[in-house]
Amino acid sequence: MAAPTYGCGQSQGPQGQRPGAKWDLGRIVAELRAERERWRERQQRHKDVGGRELPSREVLQEIVTQLQGALFPMRLGPAQLHQETEDYYIGYTLDAALEALLGQVRLELCYAARHQPAADGAVEERAVHIVRSFAEALPQVRALLDTDVEAAYSGDPAARSVDEVLLCYPGVVAMIHHRLAHQLYRLGVPLLARIVAELAHAETGIDIHPGAAIGAGFFIDHGTGVVIGETAVIGQRVRLYQAVTLGAKRFATDEAGNLEKGQPRHPIVEDDVVIYAGATILGRITIGKGSSIGGNVWLTHSVPPGSHVTQADSQHSQHSQHSLPPPTPLKAAAA
Repeated sequence: MAAPTYGCGQSQGPQGQRPGAKWDLGRIVAELRAERERWRERQQRHKDVGGRELPSREVLQEIVTQLQGALFPMRLGPAQLHQETEDYYIGYTLDAALEALLGQVRLELCYAARHQPAADGAVEERAVHIVRSFAEALPQVRALLDTDVEAAYSGDPAARSVDEVLLCYPGVVAMIHHRLAHQLYRLGVPLLARIVAELAHAETGIDIHPGAAIGAGFFIDHGTGVVIGETAVIGQRVRLYQAVTLGAKRFATDEAGNLEKGQPRHPIVEDDVVIYAGATILGRITIGKGSSIGGNVWLTHSVPPGSHVTQADSQHSQHSQHSLPPPTPLKAAAA
């Protein structure tokens, strides 16, 4: 019998050829192993014992999907759901999601204990406490998300209903992820939080670090290219447009030249601020309550409440920056 052909009349190859021989896989696999071993040696990693030690993006994606359904069952839940069975669906879905989350929390805590000895402790007890606390925060998360949806509907003349906003707007998708991720961040599982945030980043093009504290009624219109850094603090009823950056101006280093992690380095945005497309706001500065920051403005100094900053007058604003008070902490919502 003739060997089967695959495109352009070429045969599959010699009969009985060892699998992978055509690609020289033996050599490639060996070289990849050598690169892994060099990496693990540089990172002072012990040989992994057993299965995968890190949380799974795929599992977390499924957990987030389940949580979205539990938070908004008649909009983001299954198509065949009826209001009469909402509570049953929510209970069943939450139980599955929280059990799966518990497994992921265990993985992060065990990983931290292996690589950061100070993090060692009663992993199972801590994991259960984290997931229980996360579950207890879900009603507050839902309440905050309702304010985000309402802000998007009232702030966009093209929005025809709150249902359209919830189903279609990338800014709302990003905020659902962020409200969940921020809870995980606060509860001490920052790797899980970052994975959830990056799922939203990949889907929407909106990059919100899970550490950012964002108040109620937050609306990102259009959204693509928005970046909000880890230590940003955003008040209530704030609106951002596409390509806005709330970033760091510089990074502090220690005596050895290593970056100092966790230092406040991102802006404080007070209540009722609007920041238009393409604006870049850098450093631990304060944007005063009720201010409006125009499109494509580059801002590295604080502005007082009620300011209206445009490209045309930003140079004048820079001259007056020394007369402004230093940034003051702003209390934002917990999620």
